[in-house]
Parts: sequence; structure tokens; C-alpha cells
Amino acid sequence: MTTPDGSDLAIRVVAMPADTNSSGDIFGGWLLSQMDLAAWVAARKLTSKRLVTVAMDGVVFHKPVYVGDCLLCYTTVERIGRTSITIHVQAHAERVHGGEEVAVTEGRITMVALDADRNPTPIR
Repeated sequence: MTTPDGSDLAIRVVAMPADTNSSGDIFGGWLLSQMDLAAWVAARKLTSKRLVTVAMDGVVFHKPVYVGDCLLCYTTVERIGRTSITIHVQAHAERVHGGEEVAVTEGRITMVALDADRNPTPIR
């Protein structure tokens, strides 16, 4: 599935009660974890090398995610360097009531390819 702006749907997951704090709000850390997974899914299409996250930049939480919402993470490859890949991730919530899809969070995630000794290695 591709969004109108050309990004790819990398993951889709339901926000569950176990993903909340004591007030019932979805943890921001859970959301960042899903975005990190989405970036890895996008980056692994570009290399078979081991990938690790080295940076999350420009993360902005626009709106909350609620229990029962489907979280959709869309990815766009922004940059491919010699050893790193930068992915822009847009997280949307498909609301449990009504099905409206709204942008909730976005940010850039940079991943680096590693060799067997865990040193940066060329992506290709």
C-alpha cells in the first residue's frame, strides 16, 4: 500500500491496553519503537547487512494514539549514504471509532550497516 505522497506502508499494528501508562494514554516510547521497526523494514529492502539505529531526529508528536487505534507507519527513504540510510517515518492512527486516519507522529531515523565485528560497513 502506498500513500498519496509516495511513501510505503511498512507496518500496521493495534494499540493495546498493555501499551499505556496508568492514565490509559499510549506511551510515546511504544510509538517510537513502532516507528523504529518501520524504518528497519524499509531499510532492509536496500541491504542484507545487519542494521542498527544510530539516530532519531525531528520527532514530533502531533496527536495522541488511543487504545484500539491501528497505528500505521509510512516510510520514505530520504538518504542512502555509504554506511547509513535515513528514513522519514510518518505515523498515522486509524481511529477505532469511525476509521478516520490522522497523522500522529513523524521523524527521521538513521540506521547504519554493520559487519560481523559490529563496525560500520558499506551498505552495498
